[in-house]
Amino acid sequence: MTVFDQVQGLLDKPDIPFKSIIAGISIGKFVFETYLTYRQYKVLSKKTLPKVLENEIDDETFLKSEEYSRAKAKFSVVVDVYELVQKLVFIKIDAFPRLWKFGVQLANFILPAKFHAVSTVAQSLCFLSVLSNLSTILDIPTSYYQHFVLEEKFGFNKLTVKLWITDMVKSVALSHALGGPILYGFLKIFEKFETNFLWYICLFTFAVQVLAMVLVPMYIMPLFNKFTPLEDGELKTSIENLAKSVGFPLDQIFVIDGSKRSSHSNAYFTGLPFTSKRIVLFDTLVNESSVQEITAVLAHEIGHWQKNHILNMILFSQVHVFVIFSLFIGVYRNLSLYNDFGFFIGAPGSVLSSSSKVFTPEWPIIVGFMLFSDLLTPMECFMQFVMSLVSRLHEFQADAYARGLGFSKQLCQALINLQIKNLSTMNVDPLYSSYHYSHPTLPERLTNLGYVSEKKKR
Repeated sequence: MTVFDQVQGLLDKPDIPFKSIIAGISIGKFVFETYLTYRQYKVLSKKTLPKVLENEIDDETFLKSEEYSRAKAKFSVVVDVYELVQKLVFIKIDAFPRLWKFGVQLANFILPAKFHAVSTVAQSLCFLSVLSNLSTILDIPTSYYQHFVLEEKFGFNKLTVKLWITDMVKSVALSHALGGPILYGFLKIFEKFETNFLWYICLFTFAVQVLAMVLVPMYIMPLFNKFTPLEDGELKTSIENLAKSVGFPLDQIFVIDGSKRSSHSNAYFTGLPFTSKRIVLFDTLVNESSVQEITAVLAHEIGHWQKNHILNMILFSQVHVFVIFSLFIGVYRNLSLYNDFGFFIGAPGSVLSSSSKVFTPEWPIIVGFMLFSDLLTPMECFMQFVMSLVSRLHEFQADAYARGLGFSKQLCQALINLQIKNLSTMNVDPLYSSYHYSHPTLPERLTNLGYVSEKKKR
């Protein structure tokens, strides 16, 4: 008997209450994250700035920043409650088998009979399409409030209702156009290789990740933003000189119209680890920062390239994928899990006690993976701490790289200006930030860079 069979035997006991377990895990995650938000909210009641910022942030900006952060904290709890209620209702009313039935009916309607009659993959894709569209509809109220109430109140929202709807329609269309083929490949691997799918899935996810890094910046993002080559001038010359001095394989520099959606600022580069790179600047950053500050920000971004952070994160994510699908072997064909959620594997025709239950002749693997993801929630919460820690270490290293190039002062000033313009949180609870923040807080970064305020000197 293999390890796979032993694990299956342990988990296939009919008395395992998988519904109750997943509901309990979901509630536990909500309680934990709400506790973190409560800790953060208490910190936001502080009336004093961190010492390193005392001479940099005026009282009006500080108070507005704290108000903005409190508003986001409250809203995050509301969103979490809304999502938890959705999940518990889905579990209670057997929504998955009901949606699966609808997906099968949709497959029967839109696909040729010779295809849909035998294809669980086709039924799975229709099921996911229905579930995705339903999720989009359910997210409309919170999305609208976030953009047109919360962000609007603090002067960040630049979206119109028309653009918001257009973005939503584009996102749904892209999720079907791109997600469909990807999910098809994912499910066909399970169909073809059954229990020895692990390495094939890892190779497939790696290929998808690499393709996304190449195709998304070039073909997907331009559907939402206009990319304009940076005009010749002092800024372009400064960036090109920096790239040349450190051997950064710069291809093009673009400015995107981020201001049509938000007044927040950002900058990043795209490209695979061993290929040429495209630098992308938000127009808000270009319009509101000095040449030296923008160059310093890009020195930090180049630090990520120099330290191989992108390659490290790709490898880290592949290890993560390997662990997840290694564990998935234990529930890949777990009758107890499927049965408890209303799926019965076998020939149709038997009498069921509830109209919400469904028979399926083959394993609905996509449903199993979704339920398995819920079971993995505690591990994923732990992984979020780990990923945040790794990401923050990378940020410190990139800061140190920029400092080594002589941009310490300019980078500090750029970070302070971005903090002010984005009304970013000034006081942060350490446990909250270690879970939610992929970047160190501004006081941590300034302290690490050895920043001393010029105003303080005077």
